[in-house]
Amino acid sequence: MTTQAQSRAQPYRRIVRARPWLARLTLIVVSVVILTNLVAALLVAGYQIYYDGLIFPGVSVWGVDLSGMTPQEAAQALSGRFNYPQTITITFRDGANIWPVSAAALGVQFDVARTVQAAYEVGRHPQVITSLRQQAAAWRSGVMISPVIVYDQRAAEQVLGQIAAAINRPARDATVSISNLQATATPGQIGRQVDMAATLAALGEQISRLQSGEVNVVVIETEPQIMSAEHTAETINAILSADLEVYIENPYAGDPGPWIASREALARMIVVDRVDVGGGKADYAVRLDNAQLDALLQPLAPQLAREAINARFDFDEASGQITPISPSQNARVLNIPASIQQINQMVVSGSHRVPLVFNITPPAVPDTATAEELGIRELISSATTYFAGSSQERRANIQTAASRFHGLVIAPGQEFSFNEYLGDVSVESGFEQALIIYNGRTITGVGGGVCQVSTTAFQAAFYAGFPILERWPHAYWVAYYDAGEGKGMDATVYAPLVDLRFVNDLQSYLLIETETDLRNLTVTFRFYSTSDGRTVQKDGPYITNRVPHGPDLYEENPELPPGTPPKKVDFAVDGFDATVYRTVYRDGQVLYQDTFFSQYMPWQAVYQVPPGEIPPGAARVGGP
Repeated sequence: MTTQAQSRAQPYRRIVRARPWLARLTLIVVSVVILTNLVAALLVAGYQIYYDGLIFPGVSVWGVDLSGMTPQEAAQALSGRFNYPQTITITFRDGANIWPVSAAALGVQFDVARTVQAAYEVGRHPQVITSLRQQAAAWRSGVMISPVIVYDQRAAEQVLGQIAAAINRPARDATVSISNLQATATPGQIGRQVDMAATLAALGEQISRLQSGEVNVVVIETEPQIMSAEHTAETINAILSADLEVYIENPYAGDPGPWIASREALARMIVVDRVDVGGGKADYAVRLDNAQLDALLQPLAPQLAREAINARFDFDEASGQITPISPSQNARVLNIPASIQQINQMVVSGSHRVPLVFNITPPAVPDTATAEELGIRELISSATTYFAGSSQERRANIQTAASRFHGLVIAPGQEFSFNEYLGDVSVESGFEQALIIYNGRTITGVGGGVCQVSTTAFQAAFYAGFPILERWPHAYWVAYYDAGEGKGMDATVYAPLVDLRFVNDLQSYLLIETETDLRNLTVTFRFYSTSDGRTVQKDGPYITNRVPHGPDLYEENPELPPGTPPKKVDFAVDGFDATVYRTVYRDGQVLYQDTFFSQYMPWQAVYQVPPGEIPPGAARVGGP
């Protein structure tokens, strides 16, 4: 047991003997560590003290070593070495146009003080450990500080504004002008506007590179609504290439025209309208000025207006058919708005002959009408008067007047006016000078003999049983009308106050035929239609209130040589009243009754004598 105890005590004794040396070794190590840290601390402290107010070693700005420099020394060193704003050029480009500008002019400046401050602050962090790490990093591998650049964008905006003034332009539509009858087109202009924000952003990126370079000016382009007016100029030149002729496509006899608008007149009428074609685009439309065209056409409208004219016919009693003897004519009214529209449509397509546009209304009776369609089947009435003893001129006038009614058709219910169909009574229209009764005297006037025709028409209407709307007797009885129907059956006319009017009250058309027999000196009216069974009974004439004519009258005629026997120029006729009654029957019943009253004034004989040769006591014309 003692041996085992001793064995266990031996290591313990060895440990006890080793403890003094371990303590000494530990003390030495601790002392070395403490001493080392103290030395290091002293060195760090000395380092800090030494570089107090100085830039730590290893700090540089773009190759300029600032180690150990005071801020003032560093500022001086940098001021002479860093001239970026003056030497760097930023070139603005817009296509082939460039504007070189120095960085300094764009508001770029090198801030020396702030750059030096940044260099000085390396290793001087508020946290000691961080500061020591920065100092160590600068000492080992160096620290390069980027220069502090100050960029005043207001200067750049001012420079870019000047560049934009040279670039900016508004969008401008194409135009067309006329000079010396020639149209010329000016192309449109694309609008250009500098995008200031986008360009300044690109400039900022270039400045950040701290080197020369180009900046593309950002330009927003806007197309005009009308880029080209070449087609407009071509249209105008086509219009002005020749005079414009306006004409009537299907003229009537005697129509005027054509009408010519010269190239110079057309140039004054040209109107160019702007029209929207959608999609933000527009175009030009060429036309002639509506107001000027209207001013040209308005005076033509009355000249070109035509009334509808029914065809005229001959009736063949043997066959019961009618044959046209004069064509029908459509009614025609100039349609001014439609004509203006057609002119504008055709001139812009290159046409220089443009027909006018008319509103056409067909006549009631075309020349294609048949007797069956018109209800013309038989002779329903006729009248003949005699003009033996008439002068050659009066005979010619009777024939001319009667021809104006030959072949005439009157519609059912239509009013017949003698003056309407007789028309103008003048030498120009075919009438001759002949004797007429005017203001109680027989004088020479145009159209003598027309009343022979109106009297004949009245008598035919009388026996046709038509209602007579207007009939005037002569103021003085005329011997021509004694033959045939006798007194009270005449009818005088004098446009526009005195007329002969009646109504065709049948259910079918009335066809009037006239015939002047210059051999037997008669004029005849024949009425053809379809009888409705009416018959006419004439009662009279009854002559009353006779008034004897007065004594012969004399008047001086300076054209008669002295001693010429009295020349009888008017014949005496007694005055009287004549009354004729008419009763119209249909199917044995009285349709209507009417009375025709005529009052004829007495008429004195008139003699013409040379001046101063009126018989003593004789009555003078127009005097005592």
